[in-house]
Amino acid sequence: MITIKIIYHSGYNHTKKQAEHVKIGADKVDNTKVDLVTTEEAIKDIDQFANVDAIIFGSPTYMGSVSADFKQFMDASSSAWFNRSWKDKIAAGFTNSGSMSGEKMNTLNTFIAFAMQHAMIWVGQAELDGSPKEEPGKPDAINRIGSALGAMAQSIQLSPDQTSASSGDLKTAEILGQRVANITKKFKS
Repeated sequence: MITIKIIYHSGYNHTKKQAEHVKIGADKVDNTKVDLVTTEEAIKDIDQFANVDAIIFGSPTYMGSVSADFKQFMDASSSAWFNRSWKDKIAAGFTNSGSMSGEKMNTLNTFIAFAMQHAMIWVGQAELDGSPKEEPGKPDAINRIGSALGAMAQSIQLSPDQTSASSGDLKTAEILGQRVANITKKFKS
């Protein structure tokens, strides 16, 4: 049995939806236990991550980086850093913003630096941009934003109660979750 925790902050439910799709993908791998954990829950119990095999990070991209709530979680993990309790765990990440760019790459780079500080092993996105050449960024394409570092999504607020993420972006999140679970399983065996 491999265990994965998906730690995320979601300001407008976009990141929560991505997290749920990462979980759907990871759950497709046999003998995998996957838990969703908000940053608020994680800060209250940093030790819950000591005995898992992989941690997947998720944050919206706010002002070109991770949200303040996610950064608070990062800072709260200093005891785990000092004790090296996350060393050699698999790590990955996902993010979204309202625009196609929104500096999402900087958020994923922040996750990578954070994982490296904890001596973790980073897993990126393996799929090439699946958009047809005549329609770049087609909403139903896998990895339509073209990230190798992790899953990126463009999330649009349709109304105060309704959000939209493209089917391709959500499928990309699922594929990332499944890839992390498969790699974790190989690494653990």
